[in-house]
Amino acid sequence: MRIDPREVEEAAKELYIRALKLLPPDIKTGMAALNARETDATAKRVLGTMITNISVAEHTDNLLCQDTGIPIYNVWIGRGVEMNGVEMKEAIRRGCQRATREYSFRSSIVHPTTRVNEHDSSGRHVPVIHIDFTDTPETLEIEMVPKGSGSENNSWLKMAIPAEGVDAIKTFVVDCVLEAGGKTCPPTIVGVGVGGTADLCVHLAKVAATRALGSQCADPEGAKLEAELSAAVNGLGVGPQGLGGDSTAFAVHVETAATHITMNPVAVNMQCHSARRARATFRAGGIEYGF
Repeated sequence: MRIDPREVEEAAKELYIRALKLLPPDIKTGMAALNARETDATAKRVLGTMITNISVAEHTDNLLCQDTGIPIYNVWIGRGVEMNGVEMKEAIRRGCQRATREYSFRSSIVHPTTRVNEHDSSGRHVPVIHIDFTDTPETLEIEMVPKGSGSENNSWLKMAIPAEGVDAIKTFVVDCVLEAGGKTCPPTIVGVGVGGTADLCVHLAKVAATRALGSQCADPEGAKLEAELSAAVNGLGVGPQGLGGDSTAFAVHVETAATHITMNPVAVNMQCHSARRARATFRAGGIEYGF
C-alpha cells in the first residue's frame, strides 16, 4: 500500500487540531470515576470545574488548554506500506506548521537560547517524530500528542543502585509526585520507565504517561508495580490542582526494559488532567480518525 505524502501532511495538521480540542473518551471516563470516588469537598468542586471545561471546549469548538505543548508524532508502519521515510517526516512537519498557521492557535515552541518563536510550532528537531514498525499488514498509524510544559517540566531520571531493589523505584516515584504537587495540574497520569539506558528509560516513562487509561504494562512485574504505585500515589493527599483530596492521579503507568547488571535507571514523566492525544489510521479504504 502506497501512502501519498499529501495525505500524511493533511492528517498531521488535523491530528494536532483534534488533539487540542477533543479529550479522549478514556480520560473523560477517568475524570468521572475520580469525581464519583472523591471524598474531599474542595477536590470535588475542582474536578467539577475541569469536567465543565471539557464540555464547554467541545461544544464551542475551543481548545481544552491554552498550552499547545511540544508537538509529538508517533508513527507505526505496518507490513506492505510503501513510503519514503524522509518525505513522511517532512510531510508531518508541514502539517504541524499548517495547523498552527491556519487555525491560529498559540505556538509554544522557541529556540532554546535565543527564545525566538517562529510561530509555527516547529523548530530544530521539533515536531518530535518517533517511528516504529508493526506486524499489521498495510496499515499506517500516526498518533499526535501535544505535551504541555506543566507536565513536561515535571520529569526526572535516577540511576538507582540495583542493591536498593524495587523499594528504590517506589520511593523515587512517590518523591517525584510530592515534588510536583499541583504544578502538573493533577489529576495526572504518572508515567514510569524502569530499566534500559538513561535515554531509553526516559522515553519509556513518556510512553507510559501517554498510554490510554485502562491499559496495562505487558510485563507482569511492571503491571504489579502499576497497581501498587497507583494506590500509593492516591494516598498522598495532593489532590486536584494540588489543593488536597483523593484524586492525585488517574493511574500510574509503568514500562520496563532489560538493563545492565550494575545499574537500574528509573524515570518519571507526567501527563496533566488534560491528557490529550489523537490518532489517524491509514488503510486501503481510507483514513480513520480516533484516539
